[in-house]
Amino acid sequence: MNIQSQSWLIDRRKALRAMGTFISLPLLECMVPLRAAEKTVAATPKRSAFIYLANGVHSLNYQITQTGKDYQFSRSLKPLEKHRDVLTPISGLHHPGALSHHHGCINVWLTGGKMGPSDRNTISVDQKMAELTAPHTRYPSMEIALTGDSLAWTADGVRLPSLRRCSEMFAALFEEPKGGTVAQRKALRRKASVLDDNLAEVRRLEQKMGREDKGRLDHYLSSVREAEIRTRRADAWLDTPLPALSEADRKRTNRDIPATMAGDYFRTVYDLMVLAFQTDVTRVATFSLGGEGDAFSIPEIGITESRHQLSHHGGDAGYMEKLTNYDTFAIEQFSYFLTRLSETKDLGGKPLLGSTMALFGSGMSYGHSHGNANLPLVLAGGSDLGLKHGSHIDFNKEAAGFQGYSQNTDGSLTTAHYQVCSRPVNSDAHMSNLLLLMAQRMGVETNKFGDSNKAVAI
Repeated sequence: MNIQSQSWLIDRRKALRAMGTFISLPLLECMVPLRAAEKTVAATPKRSAFIYLANGVHSLNYQITQTGKDYQFSRSLKPLEKHRDVLTPISGLHHPGALSHHHGCINVWLTGGKMGPSDRNTISVDQKMAELTAPHTRYPSMEIALTGDSLAWTADGVRLPSLRRCSEMFAALFEEPKGGTVAQRKALRRKASVLDDNLAEVRRLEQKMGREDKGRLDHYLSSVREAEIRTRRADAWLDTPLPALSEADRKRTNRDIPATMAGDYFRTVYDLMVLAFQTDVTRVATFSLGGEGDAFSIPEIGITESRHQLSHHGGDAGYMEKLTNYDTFAIEQFSYFLTRLSETKDLGGKPLLGSTMALFGSGMSYGHSHGNANLPLVLAGGSDLGLKHGSHIDFNKEAAGFQGYSQNTDGSLTTAHYQVCSRPVNSDAHMSNLLLLMAQRMGVETNKFGDSNKAVAI
């Protein structure tokens, strides 16, 4: 093999075309141009995943009370203990713009925006990252929501649509368009033509509208612009072969799961996300486990109530126990995602987890009172991007005058802890500081995101 002559170099797209549908093809070392090996870290794709759990958690069983490397995992977070060295639990962050808007927390979780009656949302951090990664992938980002809306917002304050059924996700990512490339291109260009015609007509109407109607129209036009961009991108990628997949990957991900099998659904979605990252179809993904008002039940573990119902427990011991079990169940599935990322190899044989940051959390802490301070957050992965894990970071304990968590003699937290979850202990500890860090590690050149005041150090 003559490295200097590059006679060994394989073009990735040609390789995908030649391999047909035989085997899944990740990014390989022999696809890296000459001398790129000298910049292996820079050449390796950077990825981010965001997973949202609605309605907060059972705070008394979730909160970690020790800081630093010698912390003990709480009952709810126990499923993550085997990943201790590659994750960081974070306490004490909040979104100032969401503190009085209750069920609107999901809207600003990744934006740090304000959600008052007259406010338009701002761009979510995943879409800020996608602006950077989009030129390299078939899809700028992947939006999934079991129920409710997606977590992603464009720069114009338009929420992106989400996918729900696993078979739809698989088809969108990995299947050839029905009728072939030619038919798909005609359909896309017909759609673009319709968009252009409508836009011209709307512009004429705009001259006759009042101020409020113009505001509504502007929001609509933002949606049209987003559709135009996606249509053109889809057209441009039609001639690029889709990644080939192994039969095992197809069986594992190309299927639909009934709502009564939540764990199977979660794991299938996580498998799809891993496969999308491995084949470099996209580098940014969001996954909402349900909206604040409609998070589903989990009958497979004996939970027939919705998460919203359990979070508003009113002190009922049975509901509180079920909420803890729900929390633990969701965290178990996130642990599965981290395991799959650690088992799946990236460029150079390294685990995908090293090049992937995964943020799990909620826009509330104590759902019963809509408490949205002290947000439950866990950041995992990204060690190849410079993140150093293994400690619990607690911004509450950095606040002047904080006396520590109120605990019983057996070490359990008292209900006084709910106050910490309802009002920020550390007013400077904005969640946008964490989003800023993640954006910077993805390569976004910025010193500000949302209402950040400085990047979190991890």
